[in-house]
Amino acid sequence: MYIENAYFGKSPKWLYIIPPLLFFGMSFLGAVAVFLMDIDTETIMKAEITRKGELPFLFENLLIFVFLFLGMLFWIRFVSQQPLLKATTSRPKTDWKRICFAFALWGGITSVLVLADYLFFNPQDYMWNFEPIPFLWLTLMVIIMIPMQTSFEEYFFRGFLMQGLGIAVKNKWFPLIFTSVTFGLAHIANPEISKLGYGLLAYYIGTGLFLGIITLMDEGLELALGFHAANNLFTALLVTSDWTAFQTPSLLRDVAQPSLWANIFLPLLVFFPILLIIFAKKYHWHNWKQKLTGKVLSENEFLNKQNNNTILENERNRFQFRT
Repeated sequence: MYIENAYFGKSPKWLYIIPPLLFFGMSFLGAVAVFLMDIDTETIMKAEITRKGELPFLFENLLIFVFLFLGMLFWIRFVSQQPLLKATTSRPKTDWKRICFAFALWGGITSVLVLADYLFFNPQDYMWNFEPIPFLWLTLMVIIMIPMQTSFEEYFFRGFLMQGLGIAVKNKWFPLIFTSVTFGLAHIANPEISKLGYGLLAYYIGTGLFLGIITLMDEGLELALGFHAANNLFTALLVTSDWTAFQTPSLLRDVAQPSLWANIFLPLLVFFPILLIIFAKKYHWHNWKQKLTGKVLSENEFLNKQNNNTILENERNRFQFRT
């Protein structure tokens, strides 16, 4: 019932189109400028980092997402007039254990993979990059700001957009596909695309699909919030390179030639399926077809079901009180 939580919003439904129009409009203009003017984002980024320094450059980039995150929460709560809980989960309260589990699981896997590659498999591909003071400032910055960056993307794509599209088209498969593709295309101006080519969009779209699947199957954003925060935070702390979006004073610097195969197929065909199996076993997911492609209830159907559930819950509580 996560998508149907959009019905708790009290504002006119046409207001759902304004944030996507603003976000995609700005993203589209940026992508068109990069394409038409043949802008080398990697070269520009290197020049800005040289001029400002890694940490100030990172801070400026993350600060944009802090404002976007706060703006998204403001829009949901005060414009859409939807309780933030209903934009987050279908459970009675936000399940922080789910967020922490997904964060710890993917953060642990990421750390093991990077450190094993550095220590045992391909040590020649890395340089030790650790400097205590810059790393301390980096740690403080990313712990505070990266969860806001990733949470904005989750609340926008898997929350606001998925719920709004779902109640508009009355099915789940279209919002799942649409938010996955647009999530991927939103990264088209990243320097990784300049380095590895447009084939890397398959990774971003696949990641969006994975995040959409765990949101629909789990009836909430908690797992996606935890995974996404861990993915960006541990990447920023552990390893950087000259061609990635995050240029940081991390522990390691990757000096190898990047591999499109490793960046696409290992996550999409190995790690994400493993995570789906783990989550499905732990949280007892079932009825995959209905949850991923099934019908979205109309507002009347949803409200009637909510009322019936409330009546049943009251009767159950009354019976327990008597006994």
